[in-house]
Amino acid sequence: MPAGQKLKSLRNRRNITVRDVEQASRRIADVKGDKRFCISNGWLAQLENGDSEPSICKLFSLSVIYHADLSDLLLLYNIDENEAEKFEPVADPQLTQLISNNGNSHAITENSSAYNRMVTSLHPSQPGEHRPSHIVYGHLGLGEFTMYPMIRPGAHLKIDTSQNKVVANTWRNEHERPIYFIELRGGYTCGWCELQGNQLLIIPHHSSPSTVRQFTYPREAEIVGRVVSYSTSCVDVEQAKVLCK
Repeated sequence: MPAGQKLKSLRNRRNITVRDVEQASRRIADVKGDKRFCISNGWLAQLENGDSEPSICKLFSLSVIYHADLSDLLLLYNIDENEAEKFEPVADPQLTQLISNNGNSHAITENSSAYNRMVTSLHPSQPGEHRPSHIVYGHLGLGEFTMYPMIRPGAHLKIDTSQNKVVANTWRNEHERPIYFIELRGGYTCGWCELQGNQLLIIPHHSSPSTVRQFTYPREAEIVGRVVSYSTSCVDVEQAKVLCK
């Protein structure tokens, strides 16, 4: 059902006329001191017929008059406030970001789907490990080359937050060496880590153009968790574009 028809259904369910809506919205606008909250009966008819779309002010008035949740009315127009986190990497793909699962299972599902299309596991799961409550997801920014070429910019990362302590000298090769997702005071990054006293060293892949970075731990840098698997492209996006020309 089109959004306008759904709004009309809500009005009919409340058993009120378009004139009732106009009068109620006028009272809201008067209290607000803002005429943008006022809804004329002619405009409401256009809205219900699908000939116009509401502003956020008018949608607020309708949510009050219809006793409806504003977020539910926003959904009628394909605006889901819970999707904000999911679209942060889309809006700024240069940044490395944490995609938390706190109260946002839809975002995690969407990112998990993208992540699962092309996944490399770094740490084989043991029974009881990687419980859902310990798992968050991250997006590796397009400007993040710390673990390049092992993990390429733009990758989706699966992070086990229960493994948030730096483990030293327990690996036999680079694939077993723990990669950590780190929160810095100005953002996020990921990489191999060494802890020397209160100094956390973020070690890049030996083929990466990045250099070792040093932060005071935990004041300037904290370990979010261990990267347990990731998705990454086989080739650089820009390189692929050149090859296709």
